[in-house]
Amino acid sequence: MTAAIEAHDIHKKFPNGPYALRGLSLSVRRGEIYGLLGPNGAGKSTLIRVIAGLHSPDSGQVQVLDHTMPDKNVLARVGYMTQASALYTDLTVWQNVAFFAGLMGCRDKSAIEAAIEFVGLLDRKNSLIGTLSGGMRQRVSLASVLPHQPDLILLDEPTVGVDPQLRFQFWDHFRQMAARGITLLVSSHVMDEAERCDRLGFMRMGQLIAEGTAAELRDRAGTNDLERAFLHFAEEKGVDNHEH
Repeated sequence: MTAAIEAHDIHKKFPNGPYALRGLSLSVRRGEIYGLLGPNGAGKSTLIRVIAGLHSPDSGQVQVLDHTMPDKNVLARVGYMTQASALYTDLTVWQNVAFFAGLMGCRDKSAIEAAIEFVGLLDRKNSLIGTLSGGMRQRVSLASVLPHQPDLILLDEPTVGVDPQLRFQFWDHFRQMAARGITLLVSSHVMDEAERCDRLGFMRMGQLIAEGTAAELRDRAGTNDLERAFLHFAEEKGVDNHEH
């Protein structure tokens, strides 16, 4: 199976700070849900921004859908849901989704409506974002990356701050998208979401410390608990705060 994302020996350091990414290599297969699991500050968001072409690595190389990043020509095939909402509160649901779709070159009204319907907000399409709950805004954010029908969707902590019922609905949406052949890279620090991914990459201090299915990772760590498995690999790899 060909890869949707190939990252090789990525280093990224921000001024006056530690390395955000330290020699990280990663391969995400087409059509799978790959979960980046790790605590806040592990480098997950930085890695996603490098993959999206928003940050250039200090060294190493990233290929997305067979294009070396950054490459604006591949962005029309990528959807990116940021951790912090980028919605305009004084615009309606429809206007927000249409705006972000337009940025990706999509002005198909039926595609916009289908995206809003997909997240269950068709009856609120004319509501101002400022009148919606936090969970509804998260759903609008997800809808905003769908109309241009991307081959790859990057989801940075998409379920943070949402209730368990909505989290379940989001993962149902993710599974439906994967069934259509879309590749999803999902970052999270919630270990119970890991079970829903096809494969996982454990991240800590800018490094990938273990990779595999949830069952494989538990088996290799000799535990039935995924959180304990994470701690096992972190200790095994000796990951610390020291810079290169």
